[in-house]
Amino acid sequence: MLWFASIYLYLFLGSLACGGANPCCSQPCQNRGVCTALGNDSYECDCTRTGYYGQNCTKPEFFTQIKISLKPTPNTVHYILTHFKGLWNIINNISFLRDAIMRYVLTSRSHLIDSPPTYNSDYGYKSWEAYSNLSYFTRTLPPVSQDCPTPMGVAGHKVLPDVKIVAEKLLLRRKFIPDPQRTSLMFAFFAQHFTHQFFKTDMKKGPAFTRGKNHGVDLNHIYGEELERQHKLRLFKDGKLKFQVVDGEVYPPTVSDVQVDMHYPPHVPESQRFVVGHEAFGLVPGLMMYATIWLREHNRVCDILKVEHPDWDDERLFQTTRLILIGETIKIVIEDYVQHLSGYHFKLKFDPELLFSQRFQYQNRISSEFNTLYHWHPLMPDNFHIQDEVYSYKQFLFNTSILTHYGVNHLVESFTKQIAGRVAGGRNVAPAVLMVAMKSIENSRLMRFQSLNAYRKRFNMKPYTSFEDMTGEKEMAAELEELYGDVDAVEMYTGLLVEKPRQNAIFGETMVEMGAPYSLKGLMGNPICSPEYWKPSTFGGKVGFDIVNSASLQKLVCNNVKGPCPLASFHVPNVKDSVLTTINASTAHSSQKEVNPTVILKERTSEL
Repeated sequence: MLWFASIYLYLFLGSLACGGANPCCSQPCQNRGVCTALGNDSYECDCTRTGYYGQNCTKPEFFTQIKISLKPTPNTVHYILTHFKGLWNIINNISFLRDAIMRYVLTSRSHLIDSPPTYNSDYGYKSWEAYSNLSYFTRTLPPVSQDCPTPMGVAGHKVLPDVKIVAEKLLLRRKFIPDPQRTSLMFAFFAQHFTHQFFKTDMKKGPAFTRGKNHGVDLNHIYGEELERQHKLRLFKDGKLKFQVVDGEVYPPTVSDVQVDMHYPPHVPESQRFVVGHEAFGLVPGLMMYATIWLREHNRVCDILKVEHPDWDDERLFQTTRLILIGETIKIVIEDYVQHLSGYHFKLKFDPELLFSQRFQYQNRISSEFNTLYHWHPLMPDNFHIQDEVYSYKQFLFNTSILTHYGVNHLVESFTKQIAGRVAGGRNVAPAVLMVAMKSIENSRLMRFQSLNAYRKRFNMKPYTSFEDMTGEKEMAAELEELYGDVDAVEMYTGLLVEKPRQNAIFGETMVEMGAPYSLKGLMGNPICSPEYWKPSTFGGKVGFDIVNSASLQKLVCNNVKGPCPLASFHVPNVKDSVLTTINASTAHSSQKEVNPTVILKERTSEL
């Protein structure tokens, strides 16, 4: 009864705060109920299929009440999955148990994402435009109405705090905080490389729009998005992509050879202007390293298919290889990348057949919220360690010579050994990339995102009740209170970065519980995971299907380097061998032409 009374009081005070404005500003409809204003003084909540009823969708139906009483909290589930290693080792070896748990993980997460999409930044209500206009990122929660008393509805100050002050007080790194999960830079660069195929903000139109033609995993960052670019990158022989050989190893061709646009500053020599599917991947050697690995993998798979199908023409070899690489990518993301992030002892499994008997739609739309929350710039260290050298940001940016000088082998080895920063907990964004975090906050305001607490409720988490509850400490809590005034007014992106991390984890609860549904829906909603596509013939027969089903990060690297294969891991293997501290970058290649990272990053914000 006390809970219902507090809800009533909250709604009553919210209605007073609205002062004749849109009554939906106080978010009166709970549990995913949809609010419709009826003039300036009344509203109605649509509780259809929410499992709740009543004026504000707060009264649980009978079966909902049972479900609530039995369902553990997200933190309880996380605790169970990250402890009891002996038990999970047994479960991982019992196929039907592992499959049942993995099926539940996929369905419970994916069903949190609306499909088809419901909103975008210009339509806070359902419309055909919000559904059909693919130039928009979709939205999980509608934007805060422009006629609300405060930027977050009714909570907080009437004006949001200055972005620069928020960034400097709450986000700027004082001292590098290593990730307690021992995430490596190999992971950080993979995250950046992988997501840039679908996070392609069109800053000419605004942050609510995407330049992408597709809202999922299609490897356009390898093959190019436009057909014209793809054709210029292709060799048109045996299905392969164009390449050059440097010191006996395969690397991407140059801009002068292919005549494809890439983003390089004037000082980069023509011989170092490599060209790949994504025009911004010359930015850092970590991106070009992955681009090189995937180029080699494409041509390697083409050779395998050519032997298996000598009668196939160039086009069929190319198209089938692309499908195989899409499959490899999804398997690596689920079984290596998401597995590492989760910290679970339960072994995740990529098996599309687990969903064939479930209610599931094989389509996906990238949301603005997913695009925003994935700005994980605290991962970046203060400088970059490659073998015995240390590179500052000025020396690292647009320096593709690092790739050819050290080779893929040594970059993989070095990036696997260097630890990345912790994302949650606040105050861990390196000064060189702080302006990118600031831009994320500015763009969030342009799109009128709802508060962190609003998103916690949307993804079945309890809202934070105080600033200390959010941060787990007192100092940043006091700063947040001064800046925002009300815990229900803390912005989504700011909240995600200052939120207390889970124990020994890289992220806080909200980042995981929001990010996982978007990620798994996008991966498993790919057409190749559908019953029509998921069969050996799609991938050129058993040989191609086996390449997909046996893919791993380690295998991807080992198949595409010469000589001894280095350890390739998203997890720093041994603390004493990893780079945990910042070394003075003055020992780096001082002869390397330096560029101003702040200027470059400002120009390339939409690419980060």
